Amino acid sequence: MVFMEDSERAAAISREQGIDAGLHLNLTTSFSARSCPQKLKERQHELASFLRWHSFARVVYHPWLARSFEYAIKAQIEEYSRIYGTEPERFDGHHHMHLNANVLFRSLLPCGAIVRRHFSEESGEKPLRNRLFRQFTDVLLARRHRLVDFFFSLPPFKPPARLQRIFSLACQFVVEMETHPANPEEYQFLTGGEVFRWAGDVLIARRFVVPTHKSPCSDR
Repeated sequence: MVFMEDSERAAAISREQGIDAGLHLNLTTSFSARSCPQKLKERQHELASFLRWHSFARVVYHPWLARSFEYAIKAQIEEYSRIYGTEPERFDGHHHMHLNANVLFRSLLPCGAIVRRHFSEESGEKPLRNRLFRQFTDVLLARRHRLVDFFFSLPPFKPPARLQRIFSLACQFVVEMETHPANPEEYQFLTGGEVFRWAGDVLIARRFVVPTHKSPCSDR
């Protein structure tokens, strides 16, 4: 995340250690950095009020906020480029709001970039309307961006068959796992060696790489 209290120090550590960092777009949580422009704070507050209004808000295109969405995303991309010394190649979003209708329909993310897709839900976990929305979103994303084949949250850890299925998929496909090491159970899984026991022969990438096919922007 950028424009947060510790963003610049985190970027410095990332550059020093060679950490592969994407841009975590923030449209819903107030920026805390003193250097954040007041105009940006005000625009983001407008966006947060709309996106938090109802869970259905992210699927609704809001024409009167179109310029605010464009401004907020452009400002974050420029700030990332300033503190990391390079343009972001990978995007996800706080509360997954990078997949809201205004961002998708206005094509606000750089063409050809790696963009996090919706969670790959198990059959029956979500109502039909949610699954249809995810499928429609994936189609829009695939036209301009590179996507992993599957995206899951690391927990829940039970039943064990769930993780077995996910790691089995990773033998044939590119699978992304979202995890929050601040959660003690997830931290133990990642640092205690359990992840390697489950992974077996599955390749765990040291750098986030998605196979490159023909760029959807190459003919433009």
